[in-house]
Amino acid sequence: MVWTPTQLGAFLDHAHHDRLYALWHVVAHRGLRRGEACGIAWEDVDLSAGLMAIRRQLVQNGWEVIESRPKSEAGNRFIALDAGTVAALRARKEQQDRERAAWGEAYRESGRVFTKENGEALHPAWVTARFHHLAEEVGLPPVRLHDLRHGAASLMLAAGVPMKVVQETLGHSSVTLTADTYTSVFHDVAASAAEAVAALIPRARAGSATHRPRTHSPRGDHPEVRSPQVEGGGPREDRTHNPRIKRSELTVLVAC
Repeated sequence: MVWTPTQLGAFLDHAHHDRLYALWHVVAHRGLRRGEACGIAWEDVDLSAGLMAIRRQLVQNGWEVIESRPKSEAGNRFIALDAGTVAALRARKEQQDRERAAWGEAYRESGRVFTKENGEALHPAWVTARFHHLAEEVGLPPVRLHDLRHGAASLMLAAGVPMKVVQETLGHSSVTLTADTYTSVFHDVAASAAEAVAALIPRARAGSATHRPRTHSPRGDHPEVRSPQVEGGGPREDRTHNPRIKRSELTVLVAC
């Protein structure tokens, strides 16, 4: 189950003053996995270029948290950031600078974008618990944090983003995996796109074809266009004996 755009907007509005708002924003808009969001380092983010590199993730091994490479080779990717996401990350960076100053020497410099107030890495399970708490506060239907990723993919498809771009943004290993995962969404979008394309073509009569095929003569001739008569059936050099065809005109035709 995924939230509707209206429900997602209500969640983000409610969470706007949450300390981890930028994390919810990035997951909801760009479809990151929970571990990928927890693992992002500032060295992976170029706010001026609007790009984010996914190179690592934080995963649970029992209760212990370890850093690992992305889920697959395709998971190692670059993600384009929209202006709203860039603004959310800039605000997060300013917030982190304030926290660093407040904690002073006790601050634990991890280099990560999303951390505890003292700079330590986030535990993925705590992030999930916080997400559910915020969703309950606003009275939304219960969904998984991972469903924000599915919602981001659905929104991209609904916005007309090509399937290949959606695949690369999500870090899927193939377009087939993306298409299979979001089959129902893609079919709805494809049908809407087909209708939108058809609507661009003006028709004299709505809902009916007005084209009438041209009727041709059985011989393929038109009254105003006639083929020159060629006399004789011998070799080319022996065919033209009609005195009405001038030698100079024939030379020009052959040259062409």
